[in-house]
Amino acid sequence: MPLNLPNLLTWLRIALIPLFVGIFYFEKSWVSEPNQNLVATVIFTVAAITDWLDGWLARKLNQMSAFGAFLDPVADKLMVAAALITLVKLGRVEAIIALIIIGREITISALREWMAQIGQAKSIAVSFLGKIKTVSQMVAIPLLLYSDDLGAFSPQLAGTWLIYLAAVLTLVSGWLYEESGAHGFWVMVALCLVALPFARKL
Repeated sequence: MPLNLPNLLTWLRIALIPLFVGIFYFEKSWVSEPNQNLVATVIFTVAAITDWLDGWLARKLNQMSAFGAFLDPVADKLMVAAALITLVKLGRVEAIIALIIIGREITISALREWMAQIGQAKSIAVSFLGKIKTVSQMVAIPLLLYSDDLGAFSPQLAGTWLIYLAAVLTLVSGWLYEESGAHGFWVMVALCLVALPFARKL
């Protein structure tokens, strides 16, 4: 396991996950309730910035490694999944929306691993729509974590529209994976249908 600056930043992102989730469960004497949203948003935003920074540094310092290429997307998916589950618990995101996004991330990760093993990794390269989906959800999550109104601007409303957009793009990009020969779209749909009754109970 190469221990370099990009990988350390990735590990930092993973270490921040329980911290920003735990903010909502800390004693109020540690983080007062009015400040919970703000602190959680700042921590998540710092973690999201390291997502861009570790990749940039790896290329800039020529410190790219197979381990880093593996760990970086794992850290991203853990961060997004933890945030969405927390937001569902807080009542700020519908469970089915979180299920669609998390289900897609798990399915595509598994497909990439499988396709890489059979030498067809390029057939499931990240699409442009996938990138828009990622940007939408990475902007939506901090808005939903903060939630409190800023004058006439409602982060909760803006975040809700963006997370719905991310969910729609998740399904569309999943269909494009299907068209490219990776049958992840139908796997993802099946997972969502199976889990839907449980999601409605949340």
